[in-house]
Amino acid sequence: MSRNLPVPGTKGATGDFLGRMLCFRLAYIFSYNLFQFCGHTWILANTVARFLTFGQDALADTFYSVGFMMSLCQLLSILELFHIADGIEKARLLPRFVQIMEKNLLLIMVIMLEEIQSKPVVCAQLFLWNILDLVRYPHELLCVMDTPSVPMLWTRYTLCIPLYILSVATEGVFLYQALPYVDPTGPDCSLNSTVSTRITHLPFALMVYLPVLAIGASVTVWQLLQERQHYLDKWSKKMKRK
Repeated sequence: MSRNLPVPGTKGATGDFLGRMLCFRLAYIFSYNLFQFCGHTWILANTVARFLTFGQDALADTFYSVGFMMSLCQLLSILELFHIADGIEKARLLPRFVQIMEKNLLLIMVIMLEEIQSKPVVCAQLFLWNILDLVRYPHELLCVMDTPSVPMLWTRYTLCIPLYILSVATEGVFLYQALPYVDPTGPDCSLNSTVSTRITHLPFALMVYLPVLAIGASVTVWQLLQERQHYLDKWSKKMKRK
């Protein structure tokens, strides 16, 4: 009977270990994508429901009602860089890095500047971010289950490009509107004196960041177009073989 049991160091034991690791990785990436999908679905549903119920008055505290969940989802999105580096997720690292850093930096600014949280541009930004993620995470879930959908594939790699461009444009508008609130010498500065003295050059840094944002977004869009062409060609070849 013991002859059929895997002994440490044998191929059977190694195969069982690799199998357990593979199952763990699949369960982890599935749980991660499911959490992100549910989180962004809740944020979007909450935002839309509040707007339909209260109209423009909902802008005043929309970020207050969804800010924690949005911050949690964006903080956890940093794990995706490790997913790509480890090979759990097949994607380009640079475009994902740029997108994640853009979102997290702007989210930190929104948290710091309470006066700008009620601006329409913040709600528009949250809406675009959630639409982008709700386009991506269902596709990732289907890929984990090895049941990719052609419409979902096309949507994932086509619709995300104009949505990303709109999101970057909204980010530029947000940064421009945030300038008076971070200028230590301006009357609208909402930062306390201690913080203001430490970031005296923040307005200048934001002005420099705007063209950097445009350049980085252009590179990201170019890489997204390449990624779209790669995956759509790969899928069409797979369908022709069948």
